[in-house]
Amino acid sequence: MLMLNGKTAIVTGANSGMGMAIAAALADMGAAVVMLCRNGERGREALNKLSEKSDRKLDLMLCDLGDISSVRAFADAFRAKYERLDILVNNAGFISLDRQTTKDGFERQFGVNHLGHFLLTLKLVDMIPSGGRIVNVSSGAHKTGKIHFADINLTKGFNVIKAYSQSKLANVLFTRELAVRLKYREITVNCCHPGAVATNIGISRDTGFGKTVTGMLKPFFQTPEQGARTAIYLASSEDVRDVTGEYFYQCKIAKSSVRSKDMELAKRFFEFSEELVEFRFEKSEPH
Repeated sequence: MLMLNGKTAIVTGANSGMGMAIAAALADMGAAVVMLCRNGERGREALNKLSEKSDRKLDLMLCDLGDISSVRAFADAFRAKYERLDILVNNAGFISLDRQTTKDGFERQFGVNHLGHFLLTLKLVDMIPSGGRIVNVSSGAHKTGKIHFADINLTKGFNVIKAYSQSKLANVLFTRELAVRLKYREITVNCCHPGAVATNIGISRDTGFGKTVTGMLKPFFQTPEQGARTAIYLASSEDVRDVTGEYFYQCKIAKSSVRSKDMELAKRFFEFSEELVEFRFEKSEPH
């Protein structure tokens, strides 16, 4: 097992499922792990559970990735508390059958799955030293995705597949372009498809809708620990120390859609995202 002693990591959506499994694994390798969670109660429950293993260095910090002001506040709070960031795992995900919007008016799957993580990453990237790693959890759903520039919030003809696949294609395009922009800093940026994983994504927190279906299908799904393996591998393995801008599945570089490899599209989409969050990537040396 590669040791991560002295390294600091952030894992988004660390209160359940794959995020919790990733946080546990990185902490067990010696990293100080910041669990970025939206809900304080669920975050504290997860922190208490993971802290049952006493030698883990864990910290809970709250942030709503669907709220631009919350992302900015988290970045400021993290800067005040930590000197560097070695590993950033953008894992949190949202999916919904009905169209919802974020506090800032963005379609919620796009807002949480992409824009929140996009801004979080750019706000903290100057704290990442040479050798640092950024891991974006995407999905095979990106293969049916398209970026709807003219109607990014899908106000017309919304459906869950269209929205989710757009947000997951966004993850891959962001990975490709950021990898190019950070290559000179020797920071790697990769993304992965975790496979079909039995987590709480898609289950309504308010009504419990989706629990029965998820429960029935659970025997056919990977556990969160199994689904987390590729993200953990990208965050820690020496095998991928010099690999960047790639899409992985089962700890190997995998095929992604033709659209996800379009670097002109990736650049255009990166700049489009900058405008949406009103924050521009600045080429800089480490903080």
